[in-house]
Amino acid sequence: MTGTTFSRVMSPWVALLRWNKPSGRLILLVPAGWSLWLAPDSPPPALLVMQILIGGLAVSGAGCIANDLWDQRIDREVERTRQRPLASGALNRSQATAGLVLLLALSLGIVLSLSSQMLLCLQLAVLALPPILIYPSAKRWFPFPQALLAICWGFAVLIPWAAFTGSITPSIPLISCWFSTLCWTFSFDTVYAMADRPDDARLGLRSSALTLGRNAIRTVRAGYGLTSASLAVAAAAADVGVFFWPFWVIATIGLWRSTQTLRASEQQPATVYARHFGRQVQIGALLLVGLVLSRLS
Repeated sequence: MTGTTFSRVMSPWVALLRWNKPSGRLILLVPAGWSLWLAPDSPPPALLVMQILIGGLAVSGAGCIANDLWDQRIDREVERTRQRPLASGALNRSQATAGLVLLLALSLGIVLSLSSQMLLCLQLAVLALPPILIYPSAKRWFPFPQALLAICWGFAVLIPWAAFTGSITPSIPLISCWFSTLCWTFSFDTVYAMADRPDDARLGLRSSALTLGRNAIRTVRAGYGLTSASLAVAAAAADVGVFFWPFWVIATIGLWRSTQTLRASEQQPATVYARHFGRQVQIGALLLVGLVLSRLS
């Protein structure tokens, strides 16, 4: 197989898994990293970090495929999504379903590899699966589908924590990290949904961006404020080192500034919302770097 042929065969799969847009894959790994580095006895072992990395990428890819299987017909009618592989016909539903099963099997394999914590992590993974698979349909019946996505994202905190500590006994660091992740996810996905407001309204679909209307930006700002405050509480309760706090200050300013270019009352170019999403990856990663350095110092 020549390089050109290989590229032609693989390109639809890369697009289906959104690996051509890595921000969406990396952003799921950020709260998983927060969890591992806020947990007692941090830093985590390198093997566990690698297992969580592979598992997170597999689950993220499975979520993308499930989303496109649900939305194949809708995606054809939306400007931003009509070139996705299933919508455009570059891949068929059987191929996508096979990919979904493969990634779910890989995710299960990662959970089963977590040795002594396998049973607890498996229970959490089973609990996570329904919202992950249902979320793509939520825009048809739920006014705040971004809240359901936030619940999915919350498992990116719970599973790594359980894998590292062997428990999800409520504690201030765990609860605050989980709540911070929920607020952050709901906020940035509400902004992402703003790009599709005209098409969603025309197709009768729902999103927090449409439901909140003129209050969307105000809600996002409040969500980012809660994100920053909750993570600060988690870090303080976990007794992280002083190196974290300069990163937290910069990230907090970044969260606030990231909303300044958004307009609730007008539709902006899709690139504005894409840049905002990319900025959240940078801010979340900045917070993670601060946690890592504080634990290693």
